[in-house]
Amino acid sequence: MTTSTLHRADTFRTRPAGPHRPAFWRAPFAASTYRELGFTLTGLPVAIAGFVVTVALFGAGLGLVVTALGLPVLALLLVLARGLGALDRQRARTMLDTEVTAPPAVRPEREGFWGAVTARLADGAGWRAALYQVLMLPWAILSFTLSVVFLTVGWSLALYPLYHWVFARYTPWPGYQLYEYTDRAGVEHHAYVTEPWQIAGVSLLGVLLVLLTPQIIRGVTNVSRLAIRGLLGAR
Repeated sequence: MTTSTLHRADTFRTRPAGPHRPAFWRAPFAASTYRELGFTLTGLPVAIAGFVVTVALFGAGLGLVVTALGLPVLALLLVLARGLGALDRQRARTMLDTEVTAPPAVRPEREGFWGAVTARLADGAGWRAALYQVLMLPWAILSFTLSVVFLTVGWSLALYPLYHWVFARYTPWPGYQLYEYTDRAGVEHHAYVTEPWQIAGVSLLGVLLVLLTPQIIRGVTNVSRLAIRGLLGAR
């Protein structure tokens, strides 16, 4: 085997792999789906913390900018934003199979406290990380909500035939109640899932949602991947 062949083989082995995409039918049971789900679930508290820290320090820094205290507060904001950005890059690495290169460290041109402060204030990566903390809170809320709702509703409907008997035994309903209302004449109307074809239909709807859930989770985490690469990565 020639040297060039060995070099190509070594390059192939060490090339970083992209996110694994399981087959459509296997996705609801794939480990990668639940790692991505873990990213959306843990992303909400992380995003809340990042938003609160960023907005609070930015407001305090602007309020104190007329004094000497405002600039160190803003510099602290950028330090913490970078730290929170490093946390999200680590989460992307372990849960999304997405490697994002960290931006270079800040190197003050002048020594001393104010040299460090001014270097931080000129740090573009720090400001991008702060912007990321603000922008990602609404997206984290949406991602969390979609993931939890589709996951729980899908599996609860898909498994409905297994617990249909519970309603007739432990509740006054013969089956799952779809709706209940009283018309203008005072007559109450109810609709329950009781017939075999209805039970099967509910279960099939649940199976469809179970199959769609990994695709929805993949979609929302793809947006997160783009945001992490664009705002938290090296330029």
